[in-house]
Amino acid sequence: MEFAEERAGNVVIVRLAGRLDSAAAPAAEASFARLIGDGAPRLAVDLSALQYVSSAGLRVLLVVAKKVQQAEGKIVLFALPRNVREVFAITGFDRIFTIAADAAGAVAAAG
Repeated sequence: MEFAEERAGNVVIVRLAGRLDSAAAPAAEASFARLIGDGAPRLAVDLSALQYVSSAGLRVLLVVAKKVQQAEGKIVLFALPRNVREVFAITGFDRIFTIAADAAGAVAAAG
């Protein structure tokens, strides 16, 4: 899995690509923890290049959301591919997370 980040004002845009599964989960969680620890609790997460998300990947996103909430920040997901959106709908994660259509919407909602 690839984890890239860039800033858009006070929001960090995180781009995930590949598979967010049990093999990639520890590294992804550590990368998110570093961002939150660095004082960037406003995150817009681009999932457009995410090919697959497993239960371990969902757990990472849930842990990150809780940490962001504790830091009084905001996390917004955007550009979910159809297969990832289906997983979110089946698991109810689409009711837990704020989901935007594109980067502009996500940055605005997170900011």
